[in-house]
Amino acid sequence: MALSVVYAADTGHVVGALALTGVGAPADVAALVGRALPLRVSLGQGRTATLPLNARDLALAAVDDEPAALTDPLSFGVEVTGEGRPKPALVRLPSWTDGIALAKDGLTVTVQVAVARPTPVVALVSDEQDTHVLAGEIPAQQTQVKLPVTLTAGSVHGVLVLPAGWAGHLEKAAVT
Repeated sequence: MALSVVYAADTGHVVGALALTGVGAPADVAALVGRALPLRVSLGQGRTATLPLNARDLALAAVDDEPAALTDPLSFGVEVTGEGRPKPALVRLPSWTDGIALAKDGLTVTVQVAVARPTPVVALVSDEQDTHVLAGEIPAQQTQVKLPVTLTAGSVHGVLVLPAGWAGHLEKAAVT
């Protein structure tokens, strides 16, 4: 078996995987996900946040078999060659915990080890009917970045955080 994966073009994070390649496999992302790939997270009390990843920000790759990518796609990444083609083997990304802090004035992302070079971070934050799309980078030799966004104290949001080279997080977060 081999896999088709949808991944974030800017960070390489796998955001979806299916056991379909070869004849009958979609040739492009839009044929597979439409205009956007919705990722959902429970906010509790019967509420769900939907964080749509725009198809223009995604790419599609046929990769080697990696069954864990079907159940935990955000733990894997796609590397591309110098020519911009995806490599066939997925990369297991290092995990991190307790690194997401949502405040009234922004989202702080903290990884556990200082990064060697500037590291792009893409984040989506749900907010009622809208989704805030945030982008920035963790500076070289640092562990965190604060992405500006204005939120209401005490509110609860769905958050998707994709720091390049680190496992992605999809979770519920409260504004402190």
